[in-house]
Amino acid sequence: MLWFDFADSIWNEFDKMQREIEELFDLTAPLSDIRSVSRGTFPVINVGETPENVIVYILAPGIDPSKMDLTIEKNILTITAERDTTKDIGDNISVDGYHRRERISGKFKRIISLPETVDANNVQAQYKNGIIIVTIGKKEEEKSKKIEVAIE
Repeated sequence: MLWFDFADSIWNEFDKMQREIEELFDLTAPLSDIRSVSRGTFPVINVGETPENVIVYILAPGIDPSKMDLTIEKNILTITAERDTTKDIGDNISVDGYHRRERISGKFKRIISLPETVDANNVQAQYKNGIIIVTIGKKEEEKSKKIEVAIE
């Protein structure tokens, strides 16, 4: 047996293993034309920063903000609430069934790690147009102190 025959058999085994993995995960199936979002990722958030604050935008249309629970401990923000999309969609229209349903219902919990510089005692939240804006102040940075060296 020549060395290249041996190498060919090894590559054939890798090809076989790759086909089996693709079949296992059905990676060759056509992908959906919509973006799928797992239940654990709701609500969608953006976290931004200014020189004075860290700002969290919670995009939560259809959620009653008075029923949303926001807590902050150290640099961890926890968002807990429930969204019910089975209610009437407005204008006294009640839907009997759906052809496609992309808005999810149910309880959710998001835990967001924030920068270490946030001050958990300096937090404000406001609701506007389906967006909850959480503004968290930053801690006062410790300023460096120059040390004078005494010369004897």
